[in-house]
Amino acid sequence: MNIPDQWELRSDALFRSFTFKNFTEAFAFMKKVAVLADEADHHPDWSNSWNVVNISLTTHSAHSTVTDRDIALAVAINLIVELPS
Repeated sequence: MNIPDQWELRSDALFRSFTFKNFTEAFAFMKKVAVLADEADHHPDWSNSWNVVNISLTTHSAHSTVTDRDIALAVAINLIVELPS
């Protein structure tokens, strides 16, 4: 399995924490991820505390394991962070 940059495998899920300058930037990021997730019909488990967003990706229909869908969404999420707005 090729784990995308800056993601780690935790308890049968891909995990990454993102830190932003403030809540507004964190929330803008979450809105972009929400659009990607809806388009992929694959939704993250996530949490937000002020400027930090934690994302966990697993495929529940595959008995909560990491699948190609999780990897593809992680790569797409990385692109959101890497590309300018």
